[in-house]
Amino acid sequence: MSQYHIKNLEEYFQVYRKSVAQPEIFWEEIAEEHFQWKRKWDKVLSWDFSKPEVSWFQGAQLNITENCIDRHLTHRGDKTAILFEPNDPKEPAEHITYRQLHKRVCQFANVLKEMGVGKGDRVCIYLPMIPELAISVLACARIGAIHSVVFAGFSATALATRINDCDCKMVITADGSFRGPKTIDLKGIVDEALTSCEGVENVLVAQRIHSKISMKEGRDHWLQPLLDNAYKDCVPEAMDAEDPLFILYTSGSTGKPKGMVHTTAGYMVYTAFTFKNVFQYQEDDVYWCTADIGWITGHSYIVYGPLANGATTVMFEGVPTYPDWGRFWEIVQKHKINQFYTAPTAIRALAKENLSYVEKYDLSSLKVLGTVGEPINEEAWHWYNDNIGKKNSPIVDTWWQTETGGILISPIPYATPTIPTFATLPMPGIQPCLMDENGKEISQNPASGRLCIKFPWPSMARTIWGDHGRYRDTYFSAFKNKYFTGDGSLRDQTGYYRITGRVDDVIIVSGHNLGTAPIEDAINEHPAVAESAIVGFPHDIKGNALYGYVILKEVGETRDNDNLRKEINQLITERIGPIAKLDKIQFTPGLPKTRSGKIMRRILRKIAHQDTDNLGDTSTLLNPEVVEAIMKEAL
Repeated sequence: MSQYHIKNLEEYFQVYRKSVAQPEIFWEEIAEEHFQWKRKWDKVLSWDFSKPEVSWFQGAQLNITENCIDRHLTHRGDKTAILFEPNDPKEPAEHITYRQLHKRVCQFANVLKEMGVGKGDRVCIYLPMIPELAISVLACARIGAIHSVVFAGFSATALATRINDCDCKMVITADGSFRGPKTIDLKGIVDEALTSCEGVENVLVAQRIHSKISMKEGRDHWLQPLLDNAYKDCVPEAMDAEDPLFILYTSGSTGKPKGMVHTTAGYMVYTAFTFKNVFQYQEDDVYWCTADIGWITGHSYIVYGPLANGATTVMFEGVPTYPDWGRFWEIVQKHKINQFYTAPTAIRALAKENLSYVEKYDLSSLKVLGTVGEPINEEAWHWYNDNIGKKNSPIVDTWWQTETGGILISPIPYATPTIPTFATLPMPGIQPCLMDENGKEISQNPASGRLCIKFPWPSMARTIWGDHGRYRDTYFSAFKNKYFTGDGSLRDQTGYYRITGRVDDVIIVSGHNLGTAPIEDAINEHPAVAESAIVGFPHDIKGNALYGYVILKEVGETRDNDNLRKEINQLITERIGPIAKLDKIQFTPGLPKTRSGKIMRRILRKIAHQDTDNLGDTSTLLNPEVVEAIMKEAL
């Protein structure tokens, strides 16, 4: 029996029991047998959730790129590491072998060094889904620089906030990006962001759409000529196990985004281990995760997890709808994809279209289907199972977060019996529990409560960049000595978990976690707006959409003004990005508030859900009459 590769349910339970009874021994054996170390650890784990402080493989030294690239060169040098599928299906796919990847990462790393980037420096990467995105991430890791990838759909304001928060000295971007039939001016967005970022010394620009852009003398440099002149080898920097690998920003329920810090050794061990098991990856498989590397899914399950296992990982630049709704399935057929990992939002959108888009393609290569970003609803699960997997490919409904670094709860295909909408059982080493509102652990089944984790795992984020107090308050203050996920969950009679969604003011829209506070702040900047409140409401495709209740300074003719609605959404797009636009905007005379001034979002949620029969007791509100007014005007 291999602990590293679990193949059946009996094996899962054996491995799981060991991982919980002897976690240090369990992870030490996996780390020792499956990875290369420059120096071995002195201690496997030390932790204290009250501070909170966690360190894994203390004293060890390694470089993650040696484990993702160099060690594969002897046996897999000519194997495709990254398979790049461009936006335009007429443009040929690019197969980058492990040997070619090694050369390109080394050249990029040498360019970074020439530009004065060194160990511990932060580099912001704002690139489309082109090979340079994965290569620049690995080049940073090669020299010990800390990468901070920002999804190339964020606005200039959102980009600037992230660059300044972690004090990046360099930005890597492109002239622009393709998105279906459209192009996006990425360099223009970067230029706008950098008007308020004093710390950035250099901008490297990859050429993708060949548009005319402005280049600032002394700051901006075309990337390709620098790469062409760079030396083809680069000695990997020796990193301590707990040295930061990357910072990735996630929306908070309050104020500014949180820069989650992930460190090197534990993250590598855990993402590699979960990739191997959750996708049952075999040597010659072709694996495709449709996410963007701008999110944690892309970091862990397009770049680091697959490459640490010597896998062939697909990077897709385009969208599922271009040139038509069959694009995903055309790629599955073309590259004989074996594992396919996507978001429920995409599945719901594809399920609405004519089945002929699916039926014209041969999907028989598929062995495992996965979903990520939010719990998948039952209807979408069945469509995916019946039409894409043909009832032969198990669906792994994976639950995890930016903060967790890797998948924590998921079926293991061909081992765990699946039930639609259930993430099922914890991965080895993960000790989940449900807590009631009084802070007591719920031991019986079935049960529902707040989902916590009571023991550290190797890939957990160690802190929020520059604000450890916020890290403690956000994740470790709600329940003593436990990591609180922010999610609610059910647990059935057999111990299967079903995630029921956020319990705070974060709404998952199309798989993206959007904090309500930053969106409300953006709306409130509009000169006509006095106050606003955002809630989520069910949406057939996105899962949830955003509903805004907006109080205007002067209630009058503008109450039903569509132009005002457009202006509000434009503000949101500029401040955060188009992903945060509101589907519905209701102008209202007031918001239901408690006597202490807190907005009763529960009531607003019920109205947005058109579930007004049971609003609960509104008599204790400061302004109960406003509820009637809102209901009367509801969209």
